[in-house]
Amino acid sequence: MKKISVKKISQMIEQLCIEACCVLNDEVIQSYKRALDKENNPLPREIMNEIISNAALGNLEMIPVCQDTGMVIVFVTIGDQVTITDGNIEEAINLGIKNGYEKGYLRKSVVSDPIKRVNTGDNTPAVIYYEFVKGDLLKIDVMPKGFGSENMSSIKMLKPSDGLDGVKSFILETVVKAGPNACPPLFLGIGIGGTMDKAAVLSKKALLRNPGSRNNDDDYNALEIELKESINLLNIGPAGLKGKTTVLDVFIESFPTHIAGLPVAVTICCHSLRHKGVIL
Repeated sequence: MKKISVKKISQMIEQLCIEACCVLNDEVIQSYKRALDKENNPLPREIMNEIISNAALGNLEMIPVCQDTGMVIVFVTIGDQVTITDGNIEEAINLGIKNGYEKGYLRKSVVSDPIKRVNTGDNTPAVIYYEFVKGDLLKIDVMPKGFGSENMSSIKMLKPSDGLDGVKSFILETVVKAGPNACPPLFLGIGIGGTMDKAAVLSKKALLRNPGSRNNDDDYNALEIELKESINLLNIGPAGLKGKTTVLDVFIESFPTHIAGLPVAVTICCHSLRHKGVIL
């Protein structure tokens, strides 16, 4: 049995929050550079160069790559041989976020009630999802999700008869509707199956993957590639000012569903795909 104290969890969450907001993963930077190489026209090239420079500055100075440092989504994968000691894991996660956003001088954007709109002052509470597995693994992934792109995300309960063509059409319609408002070039997390809520969670979890990674299922692998190509033909382009790169990558996660349903969720992420993880 592995014992992990809540103090250690809080310390790691604090660090992950700061790093996620300031330092983009290498795979994200490489996706920018690949997009730059594909652009021929001066304006989209200029925008991609600015995005690359912004990411480099965030890394060098440890300052946020975007002023919207997001609402924190946390994915916890915990084994049945793990015991959390000295407190409550959820309280520990929120304490780590509070400390991280304070020490990192990160913008605090969470309100305590969606109607009353009073800021909580510390960017908590987090949105936390737990997955229970066998063994002594404790893996924590932190994703600060900005709402410029979150507001353009969408979900639809398709009919089974809509089939794959209906899935593709809905995804493309969502991107077209988002236009420049989600700060393209984008990353798309897509959840297919389960229930309405499960599809939405899958679409968020899909964004934990790094650019260039593909679904293990051959059919979904091919669909990710097809969707990326189709979306980039839309000519929305960097910052919505036209160009060859509207989406940097597409990630799909699926789950069994009911015979009467075909839920599809699309979580749109701006070019700043921010997530950091740790295994304790």
